[in-house]
Amino acid sequence: MTDVQKTKKRRLIANYVLFLGPTLFLFFTLEVLPLIMGIGYSFTDWNGIAEKAHFVGISNYIKLFTSDPRYWKSLLFTFKNTLVVVVFSNLIGFWLAYGLAKKVPFRNFMRAAFYLPRLIGGVILGFVWQFIFLNIFPYLGEKLGWGIFNLPWLGTPSTAFWGMAIVQIWGMAGYMMIIYVAGLTTIPSDYLEAAIIDGANAYQQLTRIVLPLLMPSITECLFLSLLNSFKVYDVNLALTGGGPYRSSEAITMNVYTTAFSENQLGYGSAKAIIMALIVIGITLLQVAITSRKEVQS
Repeated sequence: MTDVQKTKKRRLIANYVLFLGPTLFLFFTLEVLPLIMGIGYSFTDWNGIAEKAHFVGISNYIKLFTSDPRYWKSLLFTFKNTLVVVVFSNLIGFWLAYGLAKKVPFRNFMRAAFYLPRLIGGVILGFVWQFIFLNIFPYLGEKLGWGIFNLPWLGTPSTAFWGMAIVQIWGMAGYMMIIYVAGLTTIPSDYLEAAIIDGANAYQQLTRIVLPLLMPSITECLFLSLLNSFKVYDVNLALTGGGPYRSSEAITMNVYTTAFSENQLGYGSAKAIIMALIVIGITLLQVAITSRKEVQS
C-alpha cells in the first residue's frame, strides 16, 4: 500500500469517527447500555435505592408469569388500544394524504394543520384533551343536546379506553399522513394515466395501482404506529393516570409504577424485558409480512 493510499485510508477512518462516532456513542450510552443494565437488574431484587442488589435468578420472571394479573391486564389493554390506534390512525392518515395529494385549494396549509397535533408534546396533548373531555364536551352536550358529549369520557373503563384512543389517533394521523403523502408522490403519474385510458375507475386505480406501489410507506407507517402505540406513556399519564381503577393503565405505566413508585426496580426491569421482547416480535412479524407485498415501481 502506497503512502497516498494510506493517507486516504486514514482520512476515511477519521471521517467515520468524526461523523459516526458521536452518534454511535449516544446510541450505546442511551440505548445499548441501559438495555444491558436492565437485563442484569431483572435478575436481582434491587429496589433502586439500596447500595447493593442481591441476585435472585429467574424468580422475578416466575413471579411475573404466575402471580401478577395486573401486568397481563395492562398488556391486554395495550394490545386493544394498539389495535384501534394503528387501524384508525393509518386509515385516517391515508385518506387525508390521498385527498390532499390532489390539487385542492390550500393544500399545503391543510397538510400543516393536520400535522400540527404531532408537534404538541404527549403530556400537553393529554392535559389539553382532559380539559376538552371534562369541560368542553359537557358544555357542548348542554347546548346541543347530543348525548355523546355527555358521556363520562374519563369516568368509566370503556369510555376511558375510547377517550385515550381518540387522543392518540388525533395526534398520530397527521404524522401518518405526511409519510403517505411522500409515498404517493413517488408513484409515476404514467401508471395512473394509462389506467384511466384503459377505462379503470377510481376504485380500480386505488386497489390495483396506488396501494401496491404504496406498500413501502404502509410498512413504515404500520411499524411506527405499532411502536408508538405500544410505548405510549405520556398521554396515558396526563389523560387518565391509568384510571379509573387502573382500567386504562398501559404496559409502560405498569412497568414505571412497579420500578419507581413501588421501588421494585429489579422486578420492573423483568417486566420491561418481557414487554420489549413482545414488541420486537410483533414489529418484526409485521415488517416481514408487509415487506413481502411490496412491488417495484
